[in-house]
Formats: sequence, C-alpha cells, structure tokens
Amino acid sequence: MNLYDSLPDAAATVFGEEAVGSSSYDVLTVDVPVGSWISSLEIARDKLGCTYFDWLSAVDEPGTGFRICAHVVSLENHRVRRLLLRTTVPHSAPSLPSAVAVYAGAEWHERETYEMFGIVFTDHPHLVHLLLPENFEGHPLRKDFVLAARVAKAWPGAKEPGEAHDPNAPKRRQMLPPGVPDPNDWGPMKGQLPPAPARPARTPRAAGAAGAAGAAARTPREGAPVRRTRSVTEGSATQAAEAAPAAPETPAAGPASETPPRPPRRTRSVSEGSASQAAPAAPQTPAEAEAPVPEAAPGSTRPAATGSDAPWHNPKPAFEEPQPPAAPAAPATPATPDQAETPEPEPDPDPESDPTPDEKGGDA
Repeated sequence: MNLYDSLPDAAATVFGEEAVGSSSYDVLTVDVPVGSWISSLEIARDKLGCTYFDWLSAVDEPGTGFRICAHVVSLENHRVRRLLLRTTVPHSAPSLPSAVAVYAGAEWHERETYEMFGIVFTDHPHLVHLLLPENFEGHPLRKDFVLAARVAKAWPGAKEPGEAHDPNAPKRRQMLPPGVPDPNDWGPMKGQLPPAPARPARTPRAAGAAGAAGAAARTPREGAPVRRTRSVTEGSATQAAEAAPAAPETPAAGPASETPPRPPRRTRSVSEGSASQAAPAAPQTPAEAEAPVPEAAPGSTRPAATGSDAPWHNPKPAFEEPQPPAAPAAPATPATPDQAETPEPEPDPDPESDPTPDEKGGDA
C-alpha cells in the first residue's frame, strides 16, 4: 500500500503532529504550520512521490492572515495523485522560507506572490518585481488595496440606466464595491465633497392591542370601495356587473347621474363565433326572402354559402377552378287560355305602300 493512500487519516503521522488533512473535490489537502513548511514539501517529494510542481500562490483571509498554497502532483505508475499543501502567515509579518531548494519551479511563483500579496520569501535567489513596474506602490491582490481607478472614475454599477442624462431623476442608494473607499476620505476630492445624505430611519410599526383581531376589525378608509370576492364563473366586476334596481330619481339628480345598467353576460360557442363576427341578421325584404339560396355548382369543391361569416365555415380553394358552361335557356312558358283565345291585332297597312289609282288601273 502506498503512503499516499493512507491520507488524509494519517496526515499527523506523515507530516507531523500539527498537520491536519482533509479531502474534497478529489483533492487531498494538508495544512501544516509555518515551521514545517519546507520539511513538508520534502516529504511530499521524497516519500509520496510528488515530483511534479504545479503552482504556488496565496489567498488573503481577513482576520486570519495570508494562506500560502503549493500544489504538487505524483505521476508514478501512470496514476495522477494530487496534493495541496497549505500554511498560514499573519498579516503583521508576512514571511515564509523559500521552496526553490526543494522545487526549482517555485521561483517564478514566489516572485508573483511577493508582488501581488507582499509576502517575503527568505533565501529566494532573485525576489524582484515580475509583472508590475518598479515604482508601483502596494499589492493589488490584498483585500485592503485601494482601487484608485474606481475613485477617479465613477463605478458603472452605482447608477441606473438613464440617471446620468436626467439630473433630477430619483437616485437609488449609492453602493461601493469592495476595495473602493469613499471619495471624500481618499483621492483627489478628499474633504471637498458634502457628506452623503443619511437615509431616514424607519419607525417601528405600532403593535395593535388585540393583534390579529385588531387588524381584522379595521374599517376601510373613507371613500374606498368595499372589497368583495368573486368566483371564476361570475367573472370580474367589469365583465359581470349585476343589474341593480334603478333608484328613484331625486330632484338634485340630473341626466348625467343616470348610469344605464350593463347587459348580462352571455356565453357563445366556437361555432357561433365572437360577438363582432356573428352580428344579428338584418330583417329581409319579401323579395330577398323569396330568392332561392345559391347552391354549389356540380364538380366544384367550394361549399355552398352558409349563414355564419366565420372564415372556417366558408373556405376558399387555393386555385380558381374553371366555371361550368352556362345552362341552356329555359323554354317559354305556355300561354294561358285567355291569351290563346284573344287574336293578335293585325298591323295597320302602311299608307305609303298602298297602290295609287293609276297603279290599280283605275280611271284617271
């Protein structure tokens, strides 16, 4: 059995009595004191086979100190075993022995940690700035580092959309992100800004003498309508207003005070359509009543016209079909007996067409 497999239960046996082991998210973590930092790294390299150095960094824990973390890996027998060693140094004296003698790859990471957190690694061969310029002051990853850019330029999240364009618009409570001090306490406008207005304190609500009973006995304010409950079948107050009996007119009441009652609500089926689609039919004239109802032509897929004007009752084909040839004219109706007995009058002779006496051979 490998010594690594006995962790975290055997952390005190492997790394010392003050070591505390835990495992979470498939990562084995061992916390050791500052005095056994270098010896714990040697144990991880020599006894646990963690010869691969991955990274080293720190975390600023307010009220606790700087927690330095070193992540090393074992690759024996083609199996990855990870180990996270941690130790804590106080904020007042952030100093720790360098691990370059155990893991040469820790040189770059310790320089970055020194620059970002201000932790001094003793015996480091070249502990100088790595990313920031030489004249940079402060350590950006500390929780107490002041974000100067946020003081010089307003935080975008401090205003709602549209507040910058309307100076008279109501403003919400000003909020500052972590690390941003009050511009009146730090920065170029220090001591020149008026104090922020304090929000008025909320007055505690007066407790009722009878508790819930007193709340139930509250009377509605003057002029407010009495609240009533309605079921789903009754509908809302605007849809189903009950027709109240008309009150007797008073001399002071005029025509403007008379409110006609709403008609009762009625239900309609899908086939009937809405009220706007199915309006009451207008009265027909005697001629319209006697007119035959047009039927669908033979061979046509278009149904006959119906009484409802709903579009799904009278569908139209996508393409117009040729109309059938016109039907022959109906035969003439036979004459009535009175018309048959009455002879048709003969046409009068044209006086111009009558022969003259000379043409008849009469006497000249």
